[in-house]
Amino acid sequence: MNSEVIIIGIAGGSASGKTTVVKKIMDKFGDQLSLIALDSYYRDRSDLTYDERCKINYDHPASLDFDLLIENVKQLKRGQDVDIPVYDFAIYNRVPQVERVQARRIIVVEGILIFAIPELRKLFDIKVFVDAAADVRMMRRLKRDMQERGRSFESVERQYFETVRPMHFDFIEPSKQYADIIIPRGGSNLVAINMLTAKVKDLLDGAKD
Repeated sequence: MNSEVIIIGIAGGSASGKTTVVKKIMDKFGDQLSLIALDSYYRDRSDLTYDERCKINYDHPASLDFDLLIENVKQLKRGQDVDIPVYDFAIYNRVPQVERVQARRIIVVEGILIFAIPELRKLFDIKVFVDAAADVRMMRRLKRDMQERGRSFESVERQYFETVRPMHFDFIEPSKQYADIIIPRGGSNLVAINMLTAKVKDLLDGAKD
């Protein structure tokens, strides 16, 4: 593995502010950074109808291809570019295209369940958990899924109470114990984000020595 590559895992509940934190890190480190989102790794379910795919519990680890994600992270750590899947939330399935991710000095892996998988968790040099109150996350998710993913209010509400909320308590909240840094209030917590970016810079500078 390339010791100069820094792998950062950013986890947290759905709509906790992970994307905002990632953007602030990207603004700081620019073209030194590549991003992988766990959302890209939902399993291909072309064998099922749309109605059948709608019934899948997408907040359970079994819905995701963690083997492929782990292999891709290891490849990036070795300095190899990778092709990752592209997932379409409107159809609950992957599309035929892939996205090329370049191997860079900093690799950020972002997703709700990334600390719940021991083999993946041990690949991270820094583990960050973005925390937010449940009602805040619920309202953010509602707005996001309706505006960006073409979902109805009823479908978002049903999914939240049937799978999102219980899976959060079963898998995501317990995984917070593995975090090196916990960021309350998400992207609005500039003090915590500045501490995180300072730590990353220290690691990068240390790799040059």
